[in-house]
Amino acid sequence: MANAERRVRGNAAAGNGSGTGAVRAALWLVVAVLAARQMAAALGRPPGQRFTGLETWVGPGGVLRVTGSLYDGGRFTGTPFAGLVLRPLARAAEQNLGVVWTFGSLLLVVALGVVAARALPGPVSRRTALLAAPVAISLLMVSLPVRTALHLGQASVVPVLLVLLGCLVVRGERAPGALIGAAAALQPTVVLFAVLLGLTGRRRAAVTGGVTFAGCTALAWAVLPDDSWAYWVRHVAGAGLGGDAAGLANQSLHGALLRFGVTGPAQVALLLLLAVAVCVLGLRRAVRYAKDGQLLLAVAVTGCVAVAVSPTTWPYQLLWLLLAAVGRAGKRAGDRRVWPVVVVLVLTLPGTMLLPDIGALLPVRDNVPLIAALAAACAVPFLPRASPYWHDPLPPVYAAPARRRRVLSRPSLLLELLLIRVVYSVYAQVRLAATAGRDSAERHGRQIHALEQWLHIGIEHGANRAVAGLDRLRDFFGFYYTTFHFIVPLAILGVLYARRPADYRWARSTIGFATLFALVGFWLYPLAPPRLMPGFGFVDTVHGVQDFARPDYGGLTAVTNQYAAMPSLHFGWSLWCGVVAVLLAPRAWMKALGLLHPLVTACAIVATANHWVLDAVGGAAVVGLGFALARLLGWARRPDPAVVPGAARPWDDRARPAATVPVPRPPDGTVRSRIR
Repeated sequence: MANAERRVRGNAAAGNGSGTGAVRAALWLVVAVLAARQMAAALGRPPGQRFTGLETWVGPGGVLRVTGSLYDGGRFTGTPFAGLVLRPLARAAEQNLGVVWTFGSLLLVVALGVVAARALPGPVSRRTALLAAPVAISLLMVSLPVRTALHLGQASVVPVLLVLLGCLVVRGERAPGALIGAAAALQPTVVLFAVLLGLTGRRRAAVTGGVTFAGCTALAWAVLPDDSWAYWVRHVAGAGLGGDAAGLANQSLHGALLRFGVTGPAQVALLLLLAVAVCVLGLRRAVRYAKDGQLLLAVAVTGCVAVAVSPTTWPYQLLWLLLAAVGRAGKRAGDRRVWPVVVVLVLTLPGTMLLPDIGALLPVRDNVPLIAALAAACAVPFLPRASPYWHDPLPPVYAAPARRRRVLSRPSLLLELLLIRVVYSVYAQVRLAATAGRDSAERHGRQIHALEQWLHIGIEHGANRAVAGLDRLRDFFGFYYTTFHFIVPLAILGVLYARRPADYRWARSTIGFATLFALVGFWLYPLAPPRLMPGFGFVDTVHGVQDFARPDYGGLTAVTNQYAAMPSLHFGWSLWCGVVAVLLAPRAWMKALGLLHPLVTACAIVATANHWVLDAVGGAAVVGLGFALARLLGWARRPDPAVVPGAARPWDDRARPAATVPVPRPPDGTVRSRIR
């Protein structure tokens, strides 16, 4: 801790330079804004919906106010010691307690972020030392565990902070053990950190932690014997409290086995077997990282073990997984971002945004946090500090154009798939929300229709009627409209990723920017397509007859915003496919097919009455803006084929600079002095 403080002070005294000071100030401003936003969100809910967990404890009729057992009804999920500590709070007024509780929880989050940032394994750069704390606090603020804890009024940040203080900050043997023992009294599986202390040579601290845990539990048992019996024996350390253990909210091995239908003695035996295996493998890895000087990673790995083996792990207890983002995994520079990004996405977005609604993927989607915790505890190959790749990962391969270097190496496939899925989920959510109602959309539809009549391009009605009378043509355009919209762009991106990674980068950026511009159009100008304009005589050849007497026009409104017609991304994405094919396709017939795709798509969107002609013009406009923005940012400049002399492929170890010097492994004595 002292070394980290001296390093930060020395780096700060050297001057911010290169805008680091401005960036740091901006990040702290973001922290303040996020804190204010989280506090407003927690306090701004209706009285019956805010601090539901806290109200369960200390509110009117709460379990800490009434006589009888704490665990009657299963609302209280804490340990008896937690009930003993929280009982004095029952005398406070609910509203004032909510404000104080929220503000205090935010302060604890700030303290947690500062402690974690200062525990990064050194040496770290000046920029990292200055920016780590606000970045860590910001990630904590937006994470699902903190948001859930603030919403429910849970104290889940306290055990995590006590463990970090005991392992990384407080000196001596007794005080760290006491902190970890107190944390275990609040969250029993935290007792694994006492085992970690013992395995790293700090047996006195481990014994102190165990004695403190036993003492706090015994004190609660003496004061609340019936509640202690109910928690530890009848509910098996709280396994039957807080809701359905088989529900998706329980991200532990116990909950996953129940969701897979494993019950009874077989479930108990399999759970014990898996728990022992995870504990042994995870704690061995944690000890190895602790002896390597990566103390924060060792704590995070142990916490992920606790997440997996706990009888119940609710969303507000997943903070350990976020700490595991500090681990470095991957030899290539581009691979370093994969693990932290995956962790941040898992703990900030729901599983439905990370994986599509496909039957085969549902078991994975329902257990994403648990899978990530198991990966951190048992599988992810975090680099040791002695690795030659620790400071100098394999650099990307560059081309050498006249003005700007371009990356030729292939980006991480996992990151790209996650990026595509998340962007599409955001697109779908915004598209569904970007509606101003039927009246506004129909008014805009009449405006577009009048403008097309004035421009003499209103061909939708004639084309729609002609196609509706021809069965084969109607079926062809309907199939083309519903199928090729997604298949062709994804196929092109897949081919570019596999065969032309440098071109893939700028192509992916251009279609992403075009989609963002389209979302702005959906939001600002909701437009009814021809098929949803009453009295115009259009036939919906794809979705069937629309009942104009119903405000929602059938069930499609619940799935997608039917008034997101301007601009037409059906045509926009097809035009992007045509441009990319013309620029990159190696054969003339491929270029011709690329040009044919937007032409057929334009006919399909008009003939099926799903878009106006001007919608296609809008789609072409957003694609043009996407290419223009990508080029302005330097992302759409195609690289020169000439590769930098001497550069090797990204999977070739010869790409490593010859001057790389391995970082020596610190001696055990030094490491043990740091675990205090």
